[in-house]
Amino acid sequence: MGLLNTRSRGKGSALRVGVARIFFALAAASLCAWGCERDPVRETLNAPELALLPWDSVVALARGTELTWRMWRGDPAINAYVDGWVAKTLKERYDVRLLAVEGRGPELVNQFVVEREARAKGGADLVWINGETFHNLMAEELLQGPWAGTLPSAALLDSASAIVMTDFEQDLQGFESPWGRVQFALIYDTIRTPNPPRTVEELGNWIKAHPGRFTHDQSFTGVTFLKVLMYALGGGVDRFEGGFHQEAYDHGSEAVLAWLRAHSGWFWREGREYPSDVAELHRLFANNEVDFSMSNNESEAVTKSRQGVLPSTARPLLLKNGTIANAHYVGIPFNAPNPAGAMVLANLLLSPEAQLEKERPDVWGDGTVLDIGALPPGWKTQFEALGADSRALPKDSLTRYALPEVAPEYHERLSEAWRRTVRRPGG
Repeated sequence: MGLLNTRSRGKGSALRVGVARIFFALAAASLCAWGCERDPVRETLNAPELALLPWDSVVALARGTELTWRMWRGDPAINAYVDGWVAKTLKERYDVRLLAVEGRGPELVNQFVVEREARAKGGADLVWINGETFHNLMAEELLQGPWAGTLPSAALLDSASAIVMTDFEQDLQGFESPWGRVQFALIYDTIRTPNPPRTVEELGNWIKAHPGRFTHDQSFTGVTFLKVLMYALGGGVDRFEGGFHQEAYDHGSEAVLAWLRAHSGWFWREGREYPSDVAELHRLFANNEVDFSMSNNESEAVTKSRQGVLPSTARPLLLKNGTIANAHYVGIPFNAPNPAGAMVLANLLLSPEAQLEKERPDVWGDGTVLDIGALPPGWKTQFEALGADSRALPKDSLTRYALPEVAPEYHERLSEAWRRTVRRPGG
């Protein structure tokens, strides 16, 4: 695949190799112009080399192609946005057909390792990733890059935000393009729980006073909740920042496990079972089996209420100990068959139009990664109008209680410790 991961090469060497490959690919294309059905440029160049071309050349190479995007497909609202607005716009503007399929986390890493060993053609052109998945893909050199910084829409990013521009303390290095920002929140019902707990300590007391009415899921959202506990019980986020520290992890994870040992017996089904994912937790909450749900997206209480998934009286709740804010990204696998199409889609996802559409409460409610203050006045006004829902959390509250993600090893090891020591068989 040529120039995939330039971390192991000098920048000058990588640039020379890329330019040479582009020259020969373009020469082959001109020789083939009158008698070949295949497009050697499209089939030869990868994302770092495409990043050296003028943008209109990348768009031209993407036209008429099909693009496979592997992503989490567990939320109907997200699927509707991707399969509807995104796919339609990509086709109408760029003549690129989008196929969005399931794929996330360790499954992606394992698939790409198998494809690499088998020297197989890639089964994905773009992936939705962040955190530990990005860490593992980079460690295995399974992503193409750099390329993300050359997207025209990248100039609109909130480049001053550490939450947007670092992924679990990892430098994006041009291998990831941001496309959404969110913050963890609990979800409660104002009728059932008019005075919800506001701190981790109060939450623990509430759980014991209301046995069977609280739980968390087993997936990414549930582990994020455990990290919120780790920050609160383990000495604050400052203790965990600056890379992975074994001593800090040992102290923080033991504090979390001790809290769970003291409270999980009062969880839903006495802590013997846990919802598989946040969608199942939402169903328990909506069916009045538990009194709290949770989400990595602070707007989800509002959006799911509008969609009828959650009660109209559902509201988001930020704990005063602070909650974790992070961003999510797209990357291009090392063997992507259509990196030009992937770059065009990544650029579209960063456009003000796409960012505004997905942030609408009746669409998805996913936060923008753009610098709103730097956008033209018309766009700025439209984004600001989205915050008018009285049920949404105020921006100043989100900022006040936002905590950063720390190194991905904390997430991975805390998840494994929970599965090994807390989750019961069959849970």
